[in-house]
Amino acid sequence: MLTSEQLIATLTTNFSSALIAQSDFRNELTCIIKKEFLLPVCTFLRDDAELQFDSLRDITAVDYLGFEETSGASYNHDTNIPHRSSYEYDERFQIVYNLYSFKNNFRLRLKILLNDGEHVLTVSTVWQAANWYERETYDMFGIQFDEHPDLRRMYLPEEFEYHPLRKEFPLMGIPGSLPLPRH
Repeated sequence: MLTSEQLIATLTTNFSSALIAQSDFRNELTCIIKKEFLLPVCTFLRDDAELQFDSLRDITAVDYLGFEETSGASYNHDTNIPHRSSYEYDERFQIVYNLYSFKNNFRLRLKILLNDGEHVLTVSTVWQAANWYERETYDMFGIQFDEHPDLRRMYLPEEFEYHPLRKEFPLMGIPGSLPLPRH
């Protein structure tokens, strides 16, 4: 059975310059890698005979705009662990890839860091399910996935210029930005 330590050792051996950080909390491993290694690392995780991360469960993003302003005393009261306690990066976004290995019954959270306006390569060539997840992340956060076969909006009209899950988007929306049907 695969352990977090074994997976970290394998990744370190094969991609020593790709790993930025890793953490294991409650038996869930999270690895942050450099974005330029995303495609080779994902391909390796899928194709390695011992690892076989053959299922992409989700792709999403986290927008940390303004976090530095409130990071002083933000604690999870159940565990007394500071939120984002290991986050010491300047990038605005984390792109989160949730992977699963049926062979090992093991979940891996893979993350990359992006600044506003930066692009990342699609992983739809590795897992076909990424097509929809990347489109959703593009629609909600405005993250550009280069070489994506069909990067267009899923929920909002193509002409809608905003991305609703970005922190600068007002909670009540922007009046008049999207025509609504009459009653």
